[in-house]
Amino acid sequence: MHFPDKARIVEVGARDGLQNESMPVDTATKLALIRKLSESGLRHIEAASFVSPKWVPQMADHREIMLALSESVAATDTTSVITYSALTPNLKGLEAALECGVREVAVFGAASESFSQRNINCSIAESLARFAPVMERALDAGVRVRGYVSCVMGCPYEGDISPLQVAAVARELRDMGCYEVSLGDTIGTGTPFKAKRLLEAVTRAVPVAHLAAHFHDTYGQALTNLYAVMEEGVAVIDSSVAGLGGCPYAKGASGNVATEDVVYLLEGLGIDSGVDLAQLARTGDWISRQLGRANGSKVGQALMAKY
Repeated sequence: MHFPDKARIVEVGARDGLQNESMPVDTATKLALIRKLSESGLRHIEAASFVSPKWVPQMADHREIMLALSESVAATDTTSVITYSALTPNLKGLEAALECGVREVAVFGAASESFSQRNINCSIAESLARFAPVMERALDAGVRVRGYVSCVMGCPYEGDISPLQVAAVARELRDMGCYEVSLGDTIGTGTPFKAKRLLEAVTRAVPVAHLAAHFHDTYGQALTNLYAVMEEGVAVIDSSVAGLGGCPYAKGASGNVATEDVVYLLEGLGIDSGVDLAQLARTGDWISRQLGRANGSKVGQALMAKY
């Protein structure tokens, strides 16, 4: 296959990135970040998680965030509407999201039994069964559902994961009604060869047009892994501005691949993302300073040194 002409970036910094920050981030800063990201040309931003504040304190203001964003979408020209999605792990979370006018939600499963048990205290099969009423309610409400699969190229407890196991979970999510399935290399241990093997198995179950890559950069392999799957037709990439987010299983290690680095790679390959890299780099620099942390994007660092 050939590289896609266009790529869609799903920006996860405001949710997957910020939820890993130990210090509280106020609602105004989160909304300013999301606004700046949208102004850089990003058209799909994962903005909040409707989980219990007891488990994820950083996402306690999910209602305020999504209500504010719903109002901004309502006031926007429909031709340039941005998708602001939210994670809804259960029916209670989904109902709260619907009350806030959310139009796209996400559910998450795992390809590792051990990870599923430790993360959400149930088996893979049980977790998928729990999603059934969430999916049914969301689809009845005309809300699109995106599915995540964790640990697609490795698990902190089991080591290597069979691509066939990933394919089975991805197929279940697709059959339940997920319009897209995002393949997550949660601990970032994947390599290009593993990524190609993974895709070979998963595309037998789910068409490549309905797959996304969510690769963490813990071992510095995310961009090469993205190159490998884009070569096979993957055209949707999850990433986080300034590389926000850590890896909970490798202390001090980076987590999400930086959006700036992804956009630079795409530009080098002649693939259109619709993102203004200079503006995005400034946003990454801004949020890094707001959080008092180093910018996790190599491209962002290089560009800001020039600016």
